[in-house]
Amino acid sequence: MKKLLSLILVACMALPIVACAKTKANNETNSNEKTVVRIGGLKGPTSMGMVKMLDDSEQGKTEIDYQFTMAASADELTPKIMQGELDILAVPANLGSVLYNKSNGKVQMAAVNMLGAMYITEKGDKTIQNIADLKGQKIYATGKGSTPEYVLAYLLSQNGLDIEKDVTIEWKSEPTETVSAMANDDHAIALLPQPFVVVAQNQIEGLEIVLDLNQEWESLGGDSKCITAGIIINADFAKAHPDTVKTFLKEYAASTAYVKENIDEASVLIEKYDIVKAPIAKKALPQCNIVCITGQEMKDIVNGYFQVLYDQNPASVGGSMPGDNFYLIYE
Repeated sequence: MKKLLSLILVACMALPIVACAKTKANNETNSNEKTVVRIGGLKGPTSMGMVKMLDDSEQGKTEIDYQFTMAASADELTPKIMQGELDILAVPANLGSVLYNKSNGKVQMAAVNMLGAMYITEKGDKTIQNIADLKGQKIYATGKGSTPEYVLAYLLSQNGLDIEKDVTIEWKSEPTETVSAMANDDHAIALLPQPFVVVAQNQIEGLEIVLDLNQEWESLGGDSKCITAGIIINADFAKAHPDTVKTFLKEYAASTAYVKENIDEASVLIEKYDIVKAPIAKKALPQCNIVCITGQEMKDIVNGYFQVLYDQNPASVGGSMPGDNFYLIYE
């Protein structure tokens, strides 16, 4: 009996050791698991720069496990970042400021990922050589109340024209409607973003780019740049996971560089992620102005861009210029 009691006592004393060993093993397994980051992007150039990063993540080559959600409209994504269902979004830059003001600072901007990729195209006799030549013209366009309208209005004003008085804008709900309208017009002028310029050129004979609005903006000088899109991050996520965000920015910058330097391979990945077909991506990529600008440079150019928008319409940036804490800058 004493021998049996001794065996039971030894077994009981060993249980904590076994449990401790199992706990340690589980902790080591968890420590080796990659952090999951949930990213949202739009079907178009705002998502093109990340395709190499997403592909590498699928193959286990990134430090982070990226889960990607793509949508046709930013309206599908913004509620998810506000509710904590997504951590990072690639969306129009001014939308970041609108969300920041609307939510009392629940999002921050970490990078500019796309400069101006908007073009004035012309079908038929080429009459447009500069912004001033747009006076008296009808222009097909999409994006009323958003970046395309604000950019065009600014460039017209800087060339002595008023968007309300000196041109006629025929607003369409989406670029495909613009392309259809141009096809039925012998002489048509349109404001189109890439890659829809390439799509339109594939459908409309003789359609050419006559003005690059990014170049037109740059020619004015000043501290601002024409910014199409940026990377915004849920502020709570950024605060809780600063090292993860830094790693993301490093991997995103590398992905952007790859996409710009390897057009053929990147175009295949862009089709893989159902953004646009590879032949369209191949032609459009050089004109999409994909970038990854972070830190103080990001803050300076975005702040200058927002000031231009604010001066036209405060609602375009959410009613007021965003505060310094809108910009997520790491030393």
